[in-house]
Amino acid sequence: MSRLRNLLLAAFSFAALSAGAASAEVVGKVGVDWIGNDIIVEAVSDPEVKGITCHVTYFDRSLIDRFKNGNWFEDPSNNSIACRQTGPIEIGNINLSKDGSEVFRQGMSLIWKTLVVNRIYDKTNDTLIYLAHSRELTDGSAKMSISTIPLYGQNVVWKNGKPQ
Repeated sequence: MSRLRNLLLAAFSFAALSAGAASAEVVGKVGVDWIGNDIIVEAVSDPEVKGITCHVTYFDRSLIDRFKNGNWFEDPSNNSIACRQTGPIEIGNINLSKDGSEVFRQGMSLIWKTLVVNRIYDKTNDTLIYLAHSRELTDGSAKMSISTIPLYGQNVVWKNGKPQ
């Protein structure tokens, strides 16, 4: 009973933490081998910054690969991100700390690994930074990718006023 309770608690925690994060739309799927492994391309819109779209890629293991190699519930940590202005930029209530805010989260294993996109505002250089990385419960991953959106010279609307 304790194990079931822990699994339910983990599922509830994941659902609660996922609330408020952006959702993604699969816009591409490229097969990379004959056993069905794919590279997935998703479009992610920042919920607090209108006019910015990030494209995130990650590896999706096939059932054949999972049977062949074991490690049933986990995909590799490899990912990539590219963000661009796709409309007029309107910035809402963003976190201005050096930690920034989590914009997107997607499970890459049953419970242990998550693909995360964080947004950080570089006030000195007037730039939005988007960082894609994997978060693991047991070990962190050094695999990451960044993309930047320079705001200098852009007609940006700050709902709460531009930070000084």
